[in-house]
This record gives sequence, C-alpha cells and structure tokens, in this order.
Amino acid sequence: MKDLTSDSIPKLICEMAAPIAAGMIFQTLYFLIDLYFVAGLGNAALAGVGAGGVVMFIVFALTQVLGVGTTTLIAHAVGRKDRADAIVIFNQSLMLSATCALVVLALGYAFAGAYMRALGSDADTRSAGIDYLYWYLPGLGLQFALVAMSSALRGTGIVKPAMLVQMLTVVINAVLAPVLIAGWGTSHPLGVVGAALASTVSVAVGVLLLAGYFRRLEKYVEFDGGAWRPRRAAVLRLMRVGLPAGGEFALMFIFMSVMYWIIRPFGAAAQAGFGVGVRVMQGIFLPAMAVAFATAPIAGQNFAAGKFDRVRQTFAAAAVISSLMMFALTSFSRWQAAGLIHFFTADPAAVAVGTGFLQIISWNFVASGVIFTCSGLFQGLGHTLPAVYSAASRLLTFVLPALWLAAKPQFRLESLWYVSVLSVALQALFSLWLVRGELRRRLPAGLADAMPPRVHQGQG
Repeated sequence: MKDLTSDSIPKLICEMAAPIAAGMIFQTLYFLIDLYFVAGLGNAALAGVGAGGVVMFIVFALTQVLGVGTTTLIAHAVGRKDRADAIVIFNQSLMLSATCALVVLALGYAFAGAYMRALGSDADTRSAGIDYLYWYLPGLGLQFALVAMSSALRGTGIVKPAMLVQMLTVVINAVLAPVLIAGWGTSHPLGVVGAALASTVSVAVGVLLLAGYFRRLEKYVEFDGGAWRPRRAAVLRLMRVGLPAGGEFALMFIFMSVMYWIIRPFGAAAQAGFGVGVRVMQGIFLPAMAVAFATAPIAGQNFAAGKFDRVRQTFAAAAVISSLMMFALTSFSRWQAAGLIHFFTADPAAVAVGTGFLQIISWNFVASGVIFTCSGLFQGLGHTLPAVYSAASRLLTFVLPALWLAAKPQFRLESLWYVSVLSVALQALFSLWLVRGELRRRLPAGLADAMPPRVHQGQG
C-alpha cells in the first residue's frame, strides 16, 4: 500500500501515470500486433476484425463498472485506514468478475452473428468478424478478473506489478500472433481465428500471473474465500460508483457502432481504414488516460482523508499535464498520420480514409484529454454520474447530426469526422462545468473556486 495523501501531487501523478501508461501501451500492442498481421489477409479481414473489436467497448463498459468501483472504494478505504473494508471490496469485485464473465460469454455467442450482420459491409467482412469474436470472447471474459486485480492494486497506490504482467502477456501475444495468424513455423495459418486465439491465451496467462502475485506478495488486500459470498451492501457500493463509469464506455460502443454503420455503404476498404485509424487513435490517447487513471486514486485517498485542497490540486495538475501531452500528440498526428496508417495497410483506399480520419480527429485530442481528467476526478470523488451526463451529451451533438448528414446525397466521410471533433469539444466544456459543480458541492466553501487560471487556459 502507498499513501498518496502526502508528497508533491505532480510528482505522484507522474510516478503513477508512467507505469500505468506503459502497461496500457503494452495492452494496446495486443491489438496493434494482431492488426499488423491481419492486414496481410486483406481488407475484408481487417474490416471484420475492426468491427468485431468494437464489442470490446461493451466489455470495457462492464469492466469499468468493476474497475472504477474497486479503485475508488479501496482508495477511500486506504484513506480512512480501513483495511478490512478494502479486503471485502476486493473479494466482492472478484465474485462479480466471475459472474460478468459468464454473462459475456453467453450473450456474446448468442448475438455475435446478428451484430456482425448489422455492421459488416459484405459477406467476407461479416464472416471474418464472427470468426474473430467467437475465439476472442473467452479472452474478453477473462478481462474481468484482470481488471479487478489491477484496479485493487491501483486503489492502494501500487501500479508496477500490473504493468509488468501486461508487458509479459504482450510478449506472449507477439510470439503467438505470427505463428497462429500467418502459420510461421507450423505451415497452418489460422487467419483471424489465430489473432483472436493469441489474445485469448495471452490474457489467460496474465490472469494467472497476477493471481500468483496476490497469493505470494500482496499484503494489504488478499484473497478471502469467505468474502466471496455476495454482500448486498458492498455490491451496491460498487455498483453506485461503477455503473455510471460503465455507462461511459457503453455510450462509446454506441458512437463507434453508429460510425461503422454510417461508413458501411463506402465498402470494406473504408471500414478497414477507419478501423486502423481508431486503433491508432486509441494508442495515442493512452498517456492522457494514464493521467486520468492516476488522478482517481490520488483524489480518492485525499478526499477520504479530508485533505480537500489536495483534491483540487490533483485535478489542476492532471489537467495541465494531460493538455500539454495531448497538444504535442496532436502535432505529431497531423505530421505523421499517413505513415501511422500505412504501417498497417498498403491499400490506397484504406490509407486515404485512415489518414483523413486521423488528421481531422487529432483536433480533438486536447479536449479528449480534458474529458479523461474530469472523469478521473469524478471517480476519485466517488460520484461518477457526471461523467455519464458528459458522455451522453454526444447523443445530441454527434449521433443525431451524423445520422442526419449521412442521409444527404452529398454526404462525405470528412463531414462525419468534423462533427465528431465539434461534439468532443462541446463535451469537454460540459465536463469542466460539471467538475466545477461537483467541487462546489463536495469541497468546503472557497476551495472549489480556487482553480488556477492557467488550468482553464490550458484546457481552452
């Protein structure tokens, strides 16, 4: 356990964000490695894996329910010096992880076909997506246990073990991907099935490694079979904090599905280019997401400990750090967009779509960083509904205008990207307004209004 209620806040953010970012980068390499080898199978396979991968947002929504709830409540328990409560929350999270994994497997196998038939641009794309999902669903189910254990450690201020496990699993995935996808050394290429199987095996190894860490080395929170029996009060606390955070990712699933559906008439090459662009964008977002993930336990421990001024300082420092990083990444993306997309596919049509997407969408990187930071603060305060309100605002500012534009005969994909940029900018402003309201309600009078002017300038 690490006490986050003392020491320099910018230092704590950087110390926690660095290994979190490293772990997230390695986790993202799962998908980029698969994407690289799948690209060699053609646009249909690339588009199918990309569309199938959107299902991850639903799973991430559910894992966020557990992850955010676990991190926040354990951070609050650490702030109160209540180890017994931390152990209960950890084991209840594991019990819910097992339940959710079973639900995901059942629903996934039942509806994967219908989902791909709705989004796939042609029969080959739909077939590739279904094959990918069928073999990746076990890996998605195992994500729940991985997230629960990683989140428990993050709540106690410990992040390096999860990072090291993610690094090892990526190495395993990198070794398995060419063997299973392309048939290196076996002469039996499995194509998209191999991509899914490599990721599933890697996640399974990660779960075993992290469970071994808890068995042998973790001292503050621990496995307790007696605490696995459902406890209504603990489950309700986890749901109260986690469900809204899960709603954020559920809305992302809706946004991404709408975009794939709108792009469908443009063909497999367009869907492939968009899919590559989205994966690259997700990788670019990792530094800002790491800062947000670090913000939650720091703000949470200080909030529970009654150190309210440090809560405000945590948000201010995280917002500045995130905005500066995302500004630099915006410049890089606009400069190297074509090279980033071309690394995964040489198809001219797919490269053109992916490059155009990345160049335009990069204008919302700073705004996205602000949104992530606001979400991290809401998690730390233990009230995540404002983050859902923020994400839901895009139903009005993005989904409705996008569907309206798509019905026009002169519709161009670039219009969809610009609508997305505008909607994210509006969401960032709305998130900042919600943060102001939360700080005024939850912090003593005067502290919420002490926001440094330079933070607002950096976010604008």
